[in-house]
Amino acid sequence: MSTPLDPARDHRISLAEAVDLTRRFRHDGPSRLGDAMAFNGPQVMALLSQPGCVGLRIYQGLTAAGDPSLVLVGVDARGDDLTDGMLLDLSFPCPPWCPDGSALKG
Repeated sequence: MSTPLDPARDHRISLAEAVDLTRRFRHDGPSRLGDAMAFNGPQVMALLSQPGCVGLRIYQGLTAAGDPSLVLVGVDARGDDLTDGMLLDLSFPCPPWCPDGSALKG
């Protein structure tokens, strides 16, 4: 059963909190996963612009080759996945597509 998304929830966090989260994952997370995944902005914006979309859900997955994958899907006001709409994957994994000098990689 789905639950509605809370529109009052603020998803923003500080850089220090983000650094702690990503560092902990790199040090204690599953060894087969990379550090991060990146998506092109226009496609993420198109996903979020779908009719009835009020949020985004990210599912963790593995490719047939065993590589980590993230599946992005829009979410409606009831908290249901918009599986009839746009879905995103095929992200740019880090490594090898990693930014130089990011505080989140330190």
